[in-house]
Amino acid sequence: MPVDMRVLADDLMAETVALRDLVAGVAEADWHIPTPAPGWTIGDQFSHLAFFDDAAIQSATDPEVFAADIKHAATAGQLTPDAIADRYRALAGVEVLAWFDSSRRRLIGVFAELDPALRLPWFGLPMSAASSLTARIMETWAHGQDVADTLGQERAATGRLRHIAHIGVRAMPYSFAANGVEVPHEPVRVELASPVGDVWTWGPEHAANQVRGPALDFCLLVTQRRHRDDLAILADGKIAQRWLTIAQAFAGPPGPGRRPGQHR
Repeated sequence: MPVDMRVLADDLMAETVALRDLVAGVAEADWHIPTPAPGWTIGDQFSHLAFFDDAAIQSATDPEVFAADIKHAATAGQLTPDAIADRYRALAGVEVLAWFDSSRRRLIGVFAELDPALRLPWFGLPMSAASSLTARIMETWAHGQDVADTLGQERAATGRLRHIAHIGVRAMPYSFAANGVEVPHEPVRVELASPVGDVWTWGPEHAANQVRGPALDFCLLVTQRRHRDDLAILADGKIAQRWLTIAQAFAGPPGPGRRPGQHR
């Protein structure tokens, strides 16, 4: 079944609304509260999303300039997540939120009209327009988890978790490579109980390596928002067990993750 960019765009909008609801009515001081991401405030979470929304828009609308800008910024050491966060930390909460809202609206408008198979430059390897938009859903959900944890709020698990889970499964080889571990060639079967009552599966049914559990827990694991010890994810087979200790759905170097028991 072909990917429908408008359906992806609608899911991103729904995830955006859920994130915006978390900060509805917060005071200016709240934007500067530290989050579980070391060194990052709530404002940093939003500026990170807005920055990469703008980058995704440029990659789709002006790929040559995007590639040149990325090359220059990388050479100058300006593309680390912490460097980006620090660059915009002086903005007031209302300014960060306005930036995020504007960039997100434009992103959804641009990507909803793209061919899902269109190859777009990105940080590292190019990706399809569909993968780029799916990654924005994953990033929004993951950074939204940090905001929710900071404010002591609970979010409802939805069928949109399938996007995050899919990226997490597809990123298994990258997880090994990013940690300097030989990428395994054996398949891993993943079976996740979805929030809507069905089971999401990837990989051959009778694979020697198996991962299973709630979809929410798997998404929290691959985005490194919870420690594995705090999640109901089971693994059979050495490859599956090793993967769950290093899994990451995001690009870049491995993150510090969360401590066991940090979030109950």
